[in-house]
Formats: sequence, structure tokens, C-alpha cells
Amino acid sequence: MSTLIDQAVQARLIVSAPPARAVPARLRYERSDPFAVHIAFPPAASLDGAEVEWTFARELLATGLNTSTGCGDVQVWPCGTDRTVLEFHAREGVAMVQLDTAELRLFLGRSYELVPAGTEAGHLDVDSDLAALLREA
Repeated sequence: MSTLIDQAVQARLIVSAPPARAVPARLRYERSDPFAVHIAFPPAASLDGAEVEWTFARELLATGLNTSTGCGDVQVWPCGTDRTVLEFHAREGVAMVQLDTAELRLFLGRSYELVPAGTEAGHLDVDSDLAALLREA
């Protein structure tokens, strides 16, 4: 069984002056990092021309499909029945994207097949992570 889910999605970048524009994005989930999801945006979607990746809790994304959630750098909420908004806060400013809720549900469903909810801690390799930290110290 695979240990990685990598799914292309189409994001709609919400900007202050219309029109919003479509940008490709990639959602990623790894068994070795079971509490997190990653979303990457290509260089064309960023202000500085570099790829941008955000990492946040899988539970945050799952909850945000149904209700507004998040109080830190990443916030998620439903936008009608077909779209979900992800809002990212950084030093440089705020970015908002809309994603198709059905695509997010598909991605999350695949992640729960890989690592069922409530079993995440059993997929952590604490000994290897601790050894890596001690090597870096």
C-alpha cells in the first residue's frame, strides 16, 4: 500500500480586484506525517515567484468543510455547498483560495484509507524523529 497521496487540484485565487484567477495546486498527505496535510502552489501564484507550500492539520481541513475553523495562520470555512475557502496568513499578507469541496472530500477520504482517524499516533516513528533531532543538535 502506498504511503503517500499526491492529488492535483484547481484552486481559485481570490484577489481584492476582480477577477479571481485559477491556479493549479497539489494536495499531499504522507503516512509518515499522519496529522498533517500539505498544499503547494506553483511559482506563478506567489508574489516572489517561488513555490509556496503550507502545512496544516488534517483535522482542520476536515472540520472546515462543514464549519468555519482555525484561528492561526490557516483558516478554513465552507463557501456554499460546492466550495471551501482556505485563508493563509503570512508576514507578507493574506492569501485566500477556493477549492472544490468534492475534491477535498475525495482527498481526505483517501487519506483516511491510508491512516484512519484516531490512529495517527500509531504511525509516528518517534525513535527515528528523536534520533534525527539529536544528530542535528
